[in-house]
Amino acid sequence: MVPRSSTDGLRTAFSFQETSISVSRLALHVFLLGLSLFTTTIVGVVMAQSFQANRPLELDQYVNVFPLLEARPWLLLEGLPYSLTLMTILLAHELGHYFACRYYGIDASLPYFLPAPTQIGTFGAFIRIRSPIYTRRALFDVGIAGPLAGFVLLLPAMAIGLAYSRVIPGIAEQGDLIFGVPFIERLMEWVIFPGRAAADISLHPVARAAWVGTLATALNLLPIGQLDGGHIVYSFTATKHKLLSRLFVLALVPLGIFYWRAWLVWAALLFFFALRHPVIFDITPLDRKRVGLGVLAAVIFLLTFTVVPIH
Repeated sequence: MVPRSSTDGLRTAFSFQETSISVSRLALHVFLLGLSLFTTTIVGVVMAQSFQANRPLELDQYVNVFPLLEARPWLLLEGLPYSLTLMTILLAHELGHYFACRYYGIDASLPYFLPAPTQIGTFGAFIRIRSPIYTRRALFDVGIAGPLAGFVLLLPAMAIGLAYSRVIPGIAEQGDLIFGVPFIERLMEWVIFPGRAAADISLHPVARAAWVGTLATALNLLPIGQLDGGHIVYSFTATKHKLLSRLFVLALVPLGIFYWRAWLVWAALLFFFALRHPVIFDITPLDRKRVGLGVLAAVIFLLTFTVVPIH
């Protein structure tokens, strides 16, 4: 039998250890958030410089931006419209998942952001779900909450960014980086720039950030494995989830061969690392409201998907 004083000491030590782990995890989340904000701000400077000079994006700008910032560090402020818009959209997406998990008592981490030296400045973000999901309704709500939250924010960002964009004939098809045009963007362009071709619109950095948000939304809504779209499909038809996931991965292969090579990378990653889905022993069908939201998720996927995002 352990004396009371020793027990209290063990409890204090254990509580201190738990607190230390929580603080260290929080520090990691904050560090990755700050680093992602920094990398996306640098990309935002590149986009702001191109937009202000009425130039298309060139790859050498991503290299030349560093000596430019070394000489004029205050130019980082020009990158904030892009970075803050993009980070807000990504944060909304992940917090949608997080709060849905909290609602159902599911243990989930805060968002982990992924800074990256890429043309958009990040690989996105994710949360870790550390406990099982027991019902199809909970799985559906957790899966759809992220894309819905992100989409709700990217819509006004896209509208505002396009309102500040400019018409420069042919600019969108010039330069080293040519961005695809998702249908939701084209719909707004028809309203804001009636009669103008997509190739004639020079996107403001805020619109660029919203474009990245559409790409992230479409990728997450792919109806495959453990992606958000895969969760939604599983909540509708668990028995056919495995088959449908494989069919959609297979569909990415011709897209990669004929249109965008990165689809081959996505197909390989999803096939080897994200195809399987945890089993949920629940046969309760989804209610009519969730069926309607599932249809809405499919519509959002079609509005945000681009066959060739970047070339």
